[in-house]
Amino acid sequence: MRYPYFICDVFTPTRFGGNPLAVLPEAEGLSSEQMQKIAREFNFSESTFVFPHEGALSRRVRIFTPATEVPFAGHPNIGTAFVLATHGAFGEIEDSITVTFEEKADSVPIDIVRQKSGALRCKLAAPERFTLGARVSVGEVAAALNLNDEDIVLSTHQPQVASVGLPFLFVEVKDREALARAKANLDAIERLAEVGITPDIYFYARSDDEFDIRGRMFAPLDGVPEDPATGSACCALAGLLGSLDERERGELNWRIAQGVEMGRPSLLEVSAEKRDGEVHATRVAGNSVLVSEGTLFLD
Repeated sequence: MRYPYFICDVFTPTRFGGNPLAVLPEAEGLSSEQMQKIAREFNFSESTFVFPHEGALSRRVRIFTPATEVPFAGHPNIGTAFVLATHGAFGEIEDSITVTFEEKADSVPIDIVRQKSGALRCKLAAPERFTLGARVSVGEVAAALNLNDEDIVLSTHQPQVASVGLPFLFVEVKDREALARAKANLDAIERLAEVGITPDIYFYARSDDEFDIRGRMFAPLDGVPEDPATGSACCALAGLLGSLDERERGELNWRIAQGVEMGRPSLLEVSAEKRDGEVHATRVAGNSVLVSEGTLFLD
């Protein structure tokens, strides 16, 4: 059997930046075991497998890291929508369309917009409402990141789990120097997992340049030592920061840089929609660029 695949870089307009993604647009006939092996072969933070679904603008999508299947993720949805649209799966796009991906977490609507430059920009709405989880002590997260306790900022929020479909542990650090200095401590991360805390850590610092936030994400237990752009985490971070904002309603927006320390700079534009003092929706948007295409051979 032969399966076409495409590789794109997501959350960047430039090749070899952003987060690489492998997309198999015609995955019918593949088993879960085969998809896991293929994801391990590509060894990107995620690979996606696309199946038919009811309607011309709907697809079923499964997402695999090198180690496991995940119910939802940001850059795989953005990149998959971009690849399918680029190759005409949704017909000619002159202005904009909305497509829907059915995933384990739920339905994921994605707006695909043709920009004046001709590039395609994709924006997704997270499949679940923002929720908060367990809080974690400063000592535990400082150990997990190989940082000092004083590097952790508590004035905005305590280190805490949050999710819009995929949970992450969110930690604010004091500055870009602490952000760059952090290293994953596998023993400490495993101890978090042993007590039921998600071992996927998104940590960030406030920025006063062209970005509002600079972040990094470690998920070594999922086979991802560091991720250059994590749309699902950035959506949840928008929900977390939006929930702490005093405004009762309206849309709050942030520009987030990620992947800089890895040499794969990414730009993620996120928003939180508030109504009656609560976050009702979170979204993430960005550009992608096609890198390569090929054929996968299976016996």
